[in-house]
Amino acid sequence: MEIKKHRWLVVFIFFFFMLLHQTDKLLINPLATQIYKEWNLTDTQWGAISTAALIVGAVFYPLWGYFYDRYARSKLLALASFIWGATTWLSAIAPSYNLFLASRASTGIDDSSYPGLYSLIADYFPPNVRGKIYGLLQLTMPLGYMAGLVLATTVAVSIGWRNIFFITGGLGVLLSAVILLGVKDLKRGSSEPELEKINEVEQYKFEWHKIRDVLKKRSLLYMYLQGFFGVFPWNTITAFIFIYLSEERGYMESEVLMTMAPAIIILASGYFFGGALGDHFFKKTPKGRVLVAMVGVITGAILLYFTLNVPSANKILFGILLTATALFIPIASPNVTSTVNDVTVPEIRSTAIAIQYFIESSGAALAPFLTGIISDYLRSVNNSSPRGTAILIICISTWLICGLFFFLTSRIIHHDINDLRSELKMRAVKIKQSA
Repeated sequence: MEIKKHRWLVVFIFFFFMLLHQTDKLLINPLATQIYKEWNLTDTQWGAISTAALIVGAVFYPLWGYFYDRYARSKLLALASFIWGATTWLSAIAPSYNLFLASRASTGIDDSSYPGLYSLIADYFPPNVRGKIYGLLQLTMPLGYMAGLVLATTVAVSIGWRNIFFITGGLGVLLSAVILLGVKDLKRGSSEPELEKINEVEQYKFEWHKIRDVLKKRSLLYMYLQGFFGVFPWNTITAFIFIYLSEERGYMESEVLMTMAPAIIILASGYFFGGALGDHFFKKTPKGRVLVAMVGVITGAILLYFTLNVPSANKILFGILLTATALFIPIASPNVTSTVNDVTVPEIRSTAIAIQYFIESSGAALAPFLTGIISDYLRSVNNSSPRGTAILIICISTWLICGLFFFLTSRIIHHDINDLRSELKMRAVKIKQSA
């Protein structure tokens, strides 16, 4: 009973950690106009800033995952929050583009710290509700985006982009203390249905051969492959949508805010909606989560095509279609995280999720830079909407690829889920026999 009460405090702390961290991480994109002018950047240079942080994050995902599965996750999350604050301060004082690029790259260290958070949440909540909890936590990405947009178009106008980074960095340092004092670590696997009624859960340890066994699961391999392409759209859109709206569609700052605000609110609801929908269909069939994810990405691709082809003069229709598209963009995300947990033994879940995010970041690191290259090329051949066309090329192609991998996963996911449940039942029997 005590754990059931404490778990909602943990969700509350993690929600605000992720919200403020995502605000800091995504704040740079609404500040694009100010930072472009600071050093007279090209689209390729701008894309390189996001790409550099994603590359560093990709490198650190396996390290975070390994440490989370070996040591106390709550203490490591507190460390990640402190690193977030320190690296953001470095960005605020960078005097040149090259040093700013390097400091923003260093923020990727803490950007890859979420696997331990998701693993710890899996030990607080059973499988049939994890999608909703992950969806609730992942609301913080669009809400952080919204907070960044509001800060960039209001406070940053008067105090400048550097001072905004000083503020968000300070919040990171403050939250590191909150996590250290307020989050309790749990034994791995304590919320699994087969083990939750057993008073003393045997602590299984991280072992390398278990990673090899996981990598033999075809459903997980498909999840990893789709992950390479899956976050191309999010990173492309976040990096270029503001500069696209202001320069290619002719929106003023107030119009950008009024157009993006409802879209981001709906996008935020899409995380919880996607997680809840995945939980609902998962109770009916083991393939429920991945089918929801497949429908989400295909629908998002179709809607984005029609959205960006709306004439610039028709701002109302563009806003409506952009908002409709936003609902489907995040539906896959909580279901992917839940699916990785659905087929992985508890003691290596941080590593399994870290591998997922490592592969995602490896692909996503290319997205802003590649989009910038395509945009600059299209501009050189006099394309009338180089950024819009580049966004469409990246997003639609990668979403369709993801849809294919989700379909393939749906064909075999039940085998890997049954294997995990059988393994946990065997553990429960052994524990009871040794009691």
